[in-house]
Amino acid sequence: NYTPEHVYKVSASFNTDKGEEIEAELPKPLSEQDEARKFVQDATEASFSVDTVETKPSTRNPSAPFTTSSLQQTAARKLGYSVRQTMTLAQRLYEAGHITYMRTDSVALANTATKQAEKVIKNSYGDKYHQHRAFKAKAGAQEAHEAIRPTDFTKEEAGEDSQQAKLYALIHSRTLASQMSPAKLKKTTITIASDKHDKNLLTKGEVVDFPGFLKVYQDSKIEDTLLPSVEEGETLKLLGLAARETIKRGPARYNEAALVRTLEEMGIGRPSTYAPTISTIQTRGYVEKGDVEGVDKEINIISLEDGQVKETTETIKYGRDTNKLLPTQIALLVNDFLTKNFPDIVDFDFTKEVEEEFDRIAHGKEKWNAMIADFYGPFHKTIEAAEHLSREEASGAEELGTDPKSGKPIIARMGRYGPMLQLGHATDDEKPKFAPIPKGKKLHEVTFEEALKLFELPRTVGKTEEGEEITTNFGRYGPYVKAGSLFAALPEGEDPFSVDEETAKRLIAEKIEENKKKEIAVYGDIKVLNGRYGPYVTNGKVNAKIPKDVEPESVTEEKAKELIKNAPVKKRRRGKSK
Repeated sequence: NYTPEHVYKVSASFNTDKGEEIEAELPKPLSEQDEARKFVQDATEASFSVDTVETKPSTRNPSAPFTTSSLQQTAARKLGYSVRQTMTLAQRLYEAGHITYMRTDSVALANTATKQAEKVIKNSYGDKYHQHRAFKAKAGAQEAHEAIRPTDFTKEEAGEDSQQAKLYALIHSRTLASQMSPAKLKKTTITIASDKHDKNLLTKGEVVDFPGFLKVYQDSKIEDTLLPSVEEGETLKLLGLAARETIKRGPARYNEAALVRTLEEMGIGRPSTYAPTISTIQTRGYVEKGDVEGVDKEINIISLEDGQVKETTETIKYGRDTNKLLPTQIALLVNDFLTKNFPDIVDFDFTKEVEEEFDRIAHGKEKWNAMIADFYGPFHKTIEAAEHLSREEASGAEELGTDPKSGKPIIARMGRYGPMLQLGHATDDEKPKFAPIPKGKKLHEVTFEEALKLFELPRTVGKTEEGEEITTNFGRYGPYVKAGSLFAALPEGEDPFSVDEETAKRLIAEKIEENKKKEIAVYGDIKVLNGRYGPYVTNGKVNAKIPKDVEPESVTEEKAKELIKNAPVKKRRRGKSK
């Protein structure tokens, strides 16, 4: 729903009297193209000079030691670890005795820890680098555990592999930094004015006077940015100036770290639930981690070079994103269904209030059975009210139109394996017909005309040399051609409506050759095959691995029968009771 806003960012470079280069920019972008063009045009006759030079001292304090959520966010940002990966590595470090318990929302450190940290800091860096600090936890934090910290500050390295070692180093440096002096910085701001503009350009520099905690840990890298030495009123020579069009982006999509931060801010969940929550929505197929391609957009650049104003264009990828959490079609469907029929239950405040009620029960301020009764009474009525919902309603069914041949409605809905089309209702005397929606096409993007065409499939394209009919269709894994029980995927660029008989025959022949390579030997119903996980024998019901010390080509019919007979019995998966 975001409407992109186009603005122009202005930047310029100058030479000082001493020949040193200085770069500056307008602190606020210009909102109109004509305004940007005028600013650049006016610069052709403008003279620039230093208006003010302001130097201010500043300090920067260290962050608190890690809680579960801050560790997950920082490990994602600095090390590129997923939330689940971070918790698995932290669990290993904890089990080995290297760190304290890793599920906590407390920032407190034990006295023994702060005393040992003080000793390590003074021995390594000197007395002036130490400053005792006690951090205050946010309201509602469960302080059953300390912050996540090393059990021994003298141990700078720990972990069984490089990933554990990197996470331990992060925890060690952050905790040690929390007991160190603030960093002392010197910030310089130079304002550049001109006789033709009412807006000034700025340039900023920062120098570290005393590193303090930055000796061991930096949240964002600080490098000394020295500015040339200039005097107020000094004339500057303009080298170049440009106004570059920028398209503002809407709210960013979540990555795992951003989602953890939001859950924490909204009071949803506890330290132990962030990782399982984010893992569950992915394993159940509601969310996929992936990239957003973005779209090509043309931007304008108005520049001043060698006294001449030039206007050029450049193509950028707008909206491009990497490693973001993207909702799937089933997620949007389930979300719509729940917010429509169970609005109170999926309300963010409801989740937060339940967490708070659990806390009150834990502190003996509320009776658990009263709280549960207060929930289940209204919830039971909500369930009863939803009993009239049909399967079609629950699957996000949308009627596209009426089939002119049968007079039955064509419905787009979500099926077990993804979006699909249905001809007729399940309650009709005649069973409904189904057609898959092509992979990559969203449920509500299919038009009535496209649906009619999809019900014409499977399409017969010809016959094999043996006289078997070759058909083509869309399947769960994409478009394919079929002859008998043999399936062959259609390559990119081909579709079931346009593929010709020659191409279909070639694809079937290639699939037959591919299958032959899999067959090492055939003894009636028993086959010796090359499989995905290595060679094996099968009778169609039982599969048996061929031992590594046995050559697959040497397996006789008797040996194959013996392997099948001695194959371990697979445990049956527990299914739903009949």
